[in-house]
Amino acid sequence: MRVTSVIHFKDGRAPLMSILRGFLILVLFFLLGESLRLVFLVPISGGILGLMLLTLYLMVTGGVGNAVAGASQALISVLILLIMPGLTEIFFISGKFTGQWLAVSVSLLVGTFLSVVTTLVLLKVLARKLPSGSDNHE
Repeated sequence: MRVTSVIHFKDGRAPLMSILRGFLILVLFFLLGESLRLVFLVPISGGILGLMLLTLYLMVTGGVGNAVAGASQALISVLILLIMPGLTEIFFISGKFTGQWLAVSVSLLVGTFLSVVTTLVLLKVLARKLPSGSDNHE
C-alpha cells in the first residue's frame, strides 16, 4: 500500500487549486495587457504590458501570493517550451535579415550581456536586504 501526502500552503489550500488560480491570474493580466495594446495601439507586446501591470499590482498589494508563486514555479520549469516558438520563427523570416546579420548579432550579444548584468546587480541588491542568517528556502 502506497501512502501519498498532499502538501498544503500556509492558507490551507491544496497546491493544485492554488496553481490553477495563479495561472488564471497570470492569463488575466496577459489578456489585460493585450487588450490595452489593441485599444490604444501601443507598440509594445501585450505580454510585456501585462507583466508591467502585474508588477504594479503586486507592488500595491505588498507581495506575491501563494497562487501566483506556485504558477510561476510551474512555468519556470518549462520555460524553454515558452521560448521555442519565438526562436523557431527566425528560420521562417530569415530572408528579411539579408544584410542585417551584423546588427542583429550585435544587438543579441549586447542584450544578453545587459540582461545578465542587470540580473546580477538586482540579485546583489536584494541579497543585501535579506536578514543575515535567514533561510528563505521553503
